[in-house]
Amino acid sequence: MVGKSVRYTSKSSLKKAIKKKLVLVDEKPGTAATFISGGEQITIYSDEQKGSTKNFVYPLEVIYEDNFLAIINKPAGILVSGNTFKTIDNALVQNLKTSTASDACRPRPVHRLDYETTGVLLVGKTNQAIVFLNQLFETKQVEKRYFAIALGKMKTSEGFIENEIDQKPSSSYFRIVQTVNSSRFIHLNLLELIPKTGRRHQLRKHLAEIGYPILGDQKYGTEGLILKGKGLFLHSSSLQLEHPFTKKSFMLKRNFQRNFKK
Repeated sequence: MVGKSVRYTSKSSLKKAIKKKLVLVDEKPGTAATFISGGEQITIYSDEQKGSTKNFVYPLEVIYEDNFLAIINKPAGILVSGNTFKTIDNALVQNLKTSTASDACRPRPVHRLDYETTGVLLVGKTNQAIVFLNQLFETKQVEKRYFAIALGKMKTSEGFIENEIDQKPSSSYFRIVQTVNSSRFIHLNLLELIPKTGRRHQLRKHLAEIGYPILGDQKYGTEGLILKGKGLFLHSSSLQLEHPFTKKSFMLKRNFQRNFKK
C-alpha cells in the first residue's frame, strides 16, 4: 500500500527514502537488498507523513530500555502496527526515552505478536539497531520462548511439531510444565513453547493440528471448548539475542500471569 500523495520520480530519490526508513515491507524497514516475491504489503511515506505521525497516548510497561533498543510488555487486544491509529507502534514515543545516538529515529517494533497475544516485544531506537535486529530475526538468531495453556490429555511430555504451514516447513518445540484436571475442560496443560520457524499463527496452528488447541483461541479452538471473554492464553515470555551495540548475548523475559477458572 502506497500513500496516495507520495511520488518518487527517480531511483536516487527512492534510495534516499529507503535509507531514511520511509519504505516499509510488511511493516518492517526495507533495504535495497530486500527481495520481493509478491503479496507483500509495501508502505511508502514522504518525509512529511513520517514526521507528522500522531502519537497514541497509551501506557506501556517498559521491561528494559537503553540507547539502542527497548523491550515492552505488549498487552492483549491491541495491534503491534498497521493501518490504524491505536497501535503499539504509535504509542512507543510516549513511553520511551529519546535515543542520543547519531542515527536515532522514531522507535519501531522489529517483529510482530498477534492481536490477542501478550508479552515481550522488541523495539529498535536507532536506524542501525533496527536493521541489525531485523537481520537477526531473518537469520533465525533470536530465540523466542512462549507459555500457553492448551486443552487435552497430551501423550508426551515434550517434543517437536513439524507440520507444514502454507506449504512451508515449520517446526515448534513444546514441553509440558504442569497438567491439571478441569471440570470444564477435562485437562489443562501449561506449556513452554519455542518456535523454530516464524510462520503466521504457527504455535496456534501447530497445537490445534495435533488436537491440543490453546485456551481461548477463537480461530483454531475446538467447538464447544472455546473460552470466551478471557482472551487468548498465549504469552511471549522471553527473547534471547545479540545486542546490536555491545554484541553480547542477553535474555529479557516477562513472566506469564493470567487468571482463569479450572
